[in-house]
Amino acid sequence: MSGSLTVVGLGPGNPDQMTPEALAAVAAAEDFFGYFPYIYGLNLRPDQRRHASDNREELARARAALEMAAKGGRVCVISGGDPGVFAMAAAVCEAIDEGPVEWRSIDFSVVPGVTAMLAVAARAGAPLGHDFCAISLSNNLKPWEIIEKRLIAAAEAGFVMAFYNPVSKARPHQLGDAFALLRRHLPGEVPVIFGRAAGRPDETIRIVPLSEAESGMADMATCVIVGTAETRIIEREGQRPIVYSPRSFKGAET
Repeated sequence: MSGSLTVVGLGPGNPDQMTPEALAAVAAAEDFFGYFPYIYGLNLRPDQRRHASDNREELARARAALEMAAKGGRVCVISGGDPGVFAMAAAVCEAIDEGPVEWRSIDFSVVPGVTAMLAVAARAGAPLGHDFCAISLSNNLKPWEIIEKRLIAAAEAGFVMAFYNPVSKARPHQLGDAFALLRRHLPGEVPVIFGRAAGRPDETIRIVPLSEAESGMADMATCVIVGTAETRIIEREGQRPIVYSPRSFKGAET
């Protein structure tokens, strides 16, 4: 008898940004699989069980959750932000695609959440007001050469870019390499937003021109948004400036 598996997005970390649908899915589940900080950040009942694992164990986590759901469990896989954006929904789908046929009969659903780039953009103003894209700078699952091609293509096409996984202990240089590459294709005054822990008590939002952007301004809790030649900054005395990308395209030079 197959059970159910729901992949739930918790949002960027502020409990107020967790959707009612996500709260209802958490209340309905019995067993929870996820990365340690996400699992232990949940306020669960005594009858609900945690199954925590490390950050790089996504496929193993997905398979374990599917095995439990296939036996009739009401399972919830927890993901930060939105589960479909560089997160657990794709890992679960991949496990179903490659797994035993009985996993395809599991009642499977995905509950969306506020992803990091939306939380950071809201704090900064409206930098995603025109066309944009999201790029993971991690080369764990794709070659760095592909990342470079996508950065150039996005810059030349005039997309605002949101960078996920910008740096780590194993990849301290790649964000700096990305900035150096973009400086060859974008004006130096293009705004770059470093949004760390957006919506949480330790939030920091920093806005600098591309010419001054450095790798050391970010960590793995940071989402970086790079504007375009059309992205504007509204300076405000005594307050953080507002960054926005106009809705209409006027053909600014890149």
